[in-house]
Amino acid sequence: MTEPERSHLSGKALEVYDRMLERVQGRLKLAQETSIETLEEEIKNAIQFEYELEEMTREEADLLGAYLQRDLAHLMHFVDETGEGLTEWLQLDISLLEHQLADRLLSVADRTRVDTLELNQKLENDDAGHYISGEVATAGMFRCLNCSHMRCLTATSHLEPCDACGSHYYERVTSRWPRREE
Repeated sequence: MTEPERSHLSGKALEVYDRMLERVQGRLKLAQETSIETLEEEIKNAIQFEYELEEMTREEADLLGAYLQRDLAHLMHFVDETGEGLTEWLQLDISLLEHQLADRLLSVADRTRVDTLELNQKLENDDAGHYISGEVATAGMFRCLNCSHMRCLTATSHLEPCDACGSHYYERVTSRWPRREE
C-alpha cells in the first residue's frame, strides 16, 4: 500500500498543537458568549498567532488548525450524541493522561455544548472521525480501517502506520458510540 499524500510538519508540530488548544481554551474562558462561530474564530486566531511566531509555515499552521478543529468537533459530536464524557471518548484510563490536557478538552466541550446541534448540522462529512498516518491527533484509541488493529495514543502524537498491516488509515474508537439501542 502506498503512503497517502500529506504535508510534512516541522518537529514542533505536537508542541504547537497543544499550544493552539491551550490558547483556544483560554480565549473561550474569557468570551461573553460561546458558540460554534466563536470556537471557529478562536481556532482561526490561534492559527494566525502561530503563523506570526514564524515557527511554522502558513500551511503547517493551517493544517494543525484543521487537526484541532477536527478533534474538537468529534468530541462535541460524541458528547452531544451520547451524553458521555472525555473518558469514554478517549477510551483510556483518565489517570494515564496529564490532568492539564483533560481540563483543556473538557473546558472546550462544556463551553460549547449548547451549540452542538448546530455543529451536528455542519458535520455532514462522514470522514470526520477518520485519520491518516502522519496526522497529529490527541490521545485516544484508534482502529486500523484495514485490519482492525488497535493503536493507543496517550498524548498528542503523530499517528504511525499500522504495526500489523502497514495501513495508513484509522478511525477513532469511542466507548458505546453511536449509542446502542436499549
